[in-house]
Amino acid sequence: MLLSFLKIRAVVNGKQIYPLLNSKPVVIPVTENNPRLVVTDGFHITKPLKLVYKDMPVYCFKVTCTINDLQLYIGSGVLAALYLSGMFTGIIVLKVFSFLPLIYLLAFYYLNRKDFLRLVPVIN
Repeated sequence: MLLSFLKIRAVVNGKQIYPLLNSKPVVIPVTENNPRLVVTDGFHITKPLKLVYKDMPVYCFKVTCTINDLQLYIGSGVLAALYLSGMFTGIIVLKVFSFLPLIYLLAFYYLNRKDFLRLVPVIN
Protein backbone atom coordinates (compact mmCIF):
# COMPACT_ATOMS: atom_id res chain seq x y z
CA MET A 1 0.00 0.00 0.00
CA LEU A 2 2.85 2.38 0.76
CA LEU A 3 4.20 1.95 -2.76
CA SER A 4 0.92 3.27 -4.17
CA PHE A 5 1.73 6.69 -2.67
CA LEU A 6 5.21 6.82 -4.20
CA LYS A 7 5.97 7.70 -7.82
CA ILE A 8 8.09 4.65 -8.73
CA ARG A 9 10.18 4.64 -11.91
CA ALA A 10 12.52 2.13 -13.54
CA VAL A 11 15.73 3.51 -15.04
CA VAL A 12 17.61 1.47 -17.64
CA ASN A 13 21.29 2.31 -18.21
CA GLY A 14 20.78 5.73 -16.65
CA LYS A 15 18.99 6.92 -19.79
CA GLN A 16 15.53 5.45 -20.30
CA ILE A 17 12.94 6.10 -17.61
CA TYR A 18 9.74 4.04 -17.37
CA PRO A 19 6.98 4.88 -14.86
CA LEU A 20 5.77 1.87 -12.89
CA LEU A 21 2.08 1.91 -12.16
CA ASN A 22 0.56 0.17 -9.13
CA SER A 23 -0.67 -3.15 -10.43
CA LYS A 24 0.08 -3.06 -14.15
CA PRO A 25 3.09 -4.87 -15.61
CA VAL A 26 5.53 -2.78 -17.62
CA VAL A 27 7.43 -4.19 -20.58
CA ILE A 28 10.83 -2.57 -20.92
CA PRO A 29 12.50 -3.24 -24.27
CA VAL A 30 16.28 -3.37 -24.05
CA THR A 31 18.41 -3.08 -27.20
CA GLU A 32 21.86 -3.88 -25.80
CA ASN A 33 23.28 -6.76 -23.78
CA ASN A 34 23.87 -6.47 -20.00
CA PRO A 35 21.51 -3.58 -19.24
CA ARG A 36 21.79 -1.93 -15.81
CA LEU A 37 18.41 -1.57 -14.12
CA VAL A 38 17.54 0.46 -11.02
CA VAL A 39 14.19 1.39 -9.51
CA THR A 40 13.74 4.75 -7.79
CA ASP A 41 11.13 7.03 -6.33
CA GLY A 42 13.41 10.06 -6.46
CA PHE A 43 14.66 9.66 -2.89
CA HIS A 44 15.30 5.92 -2.60
CA ILE A 45 17.11 3.80 -5.15
CA THR A 46 17.64 0.06 -5.48
CA LYS A 47 21.01 -1.53 -5.99
CA PRO A 48 21.92 -1.69 -9.71
CA LEU A 49 20.97 -4.96 -11.32
CA LYS A 50 22.68 -6.27 -14.46
CA LEU A 51 20.59 -8.53 -16.63
CA VAL A 52 22.11 -11.13 -18.95
CA TYR A 53 20.33 -12.19 -22.15
CA LYS A 54 21.94 -15.62 -22.19
CA ASP A 55 20.17 -16.77 -19.04
CA MET A 56 16.59 -15.81 -19.93
CA PRO A 57 15.04 -13.68 -22.68
CA VAL A 58 12.41 -12.28 -20.28
CA TYR A 59 12.84 -11.22 -16.66
CA CYS A 60 9.94 -10.59 -14.27
CA PHE A 61 10.40 -8.53 -11.11
CA LYS A 62 8.19 -7.18 -8.39
CA VAL A 63 9.04 -3.96 -6.56
CA THR A 64 8.67 -4.33 -2.81
CA CYS A 65 9.24 -2.12 0.20
CA THR A 66 10.85 -2.88 3.55
CA ILE A 67 7.69 -1.64 5.28
CA ASN A 68 5.03 -4.16 4.33
CA ASP A 69 1.30 -3.56 4.52
CA LEU A 70 0.90 -5.44 7.81
CA GLN A 71 3.50 -3.23 9.54
CA LEU A 72 1.78 -0.12 8.17
CA TYR A 73 -1.67 -1.25 9.37
CA ILE A 74 -0.42 -2.31 12.81
CA GLY A 75 1.52 0.93 13.24
CA SER A 76 -1.54 2.99 12.29
CA GLY A 77 -3.75 0.97 14.64
CA VAL A 78 -1.35 1.32 17.59
CA LEU A 79 -0.98 5.05 16.91
CA ALA A 80 -4.75 5.56 16.81
CA ALA A 81 -5.42 3.38 19.86
CA LEU A 82 -2.77 5.04 22.04
CA TYR A 83 -3.72 8.57 20.98
CA LEU A 84 -7.44 8.04 21.47
CA SER A 85 -6.94 6.37 24.84
CA GLY A 86 -4.67 9.24 25.87
CA MET A 87 -7.19 11.80 24.67
CA PHE A 88 -10.13 10.22 26.51
CA THR A 89 -8.25 9.42 29.74
CA GLY A 90 -6.18 12.60 29.80
CA ILE A 91 -2.91 10.71 30.32
CA ILE A 92 -0.30 12.66 28.39
CA VAL A 93 2.18 9.75 28.37
CA LEU A 94 -0.17 7.75 26.12
CA LYS A 95 -0.31 10.63 23.65
CA VAL A 96 3.48 10.83 23.62
CA PHE A 97 3.85 7.07 23.15
CA SER A 98 1.36 7.20 20.28
CA PHE A 99 4.06 8.82 18.12
CA LEU A 100 6.47 5.88 18.51
CA PRO A 101 5.02 3.89 15.55
CA LEU A 102 5.25 7.02 13.39
CA ILE A 103 8.87 7.58 14.38
CA TYR A 104 9.63 3.91 13.69
CA LEU A 105 8.12 4.05 10.18
CA LEU A 106 9.77 7.38 9.36
CA ALA A 107 13.13 6.03 10.52
CA PHE A 108 12.79 3.20 8.00
CA TYR A 109 11.76 5.68 5.32
CA TYR A 110 14.57 8.21 5.80
CA LEU A 111 17.44 6.25 7.32
CA ASN A 112 17.18 3.10 5.23
CA ARG A 113 17.54 4.75 1.80
CA LYS A 114 19.45 2.01 -0.03
CA ASP A 115 17.36 -0.91 1.19
CA PHE A 116 13.91 0.71 1.28
CA LEU A 117 12.98 -0.39 -2.25
CA ARG A 118 13.81 -3.90 -3.48
CA LEU A 119 13.52 -5.77 -6.76
CA VAL A 120 12.28 -9.29 -6.08
CA PRO A 121 12.39 -11.81 -8.95
CA VAL A 122 9.06 -13.42 -9.81
CA ILE A 123 9.32 -17.05 -10.83
CA ASN A 124 6.72 -18.04 -13.41
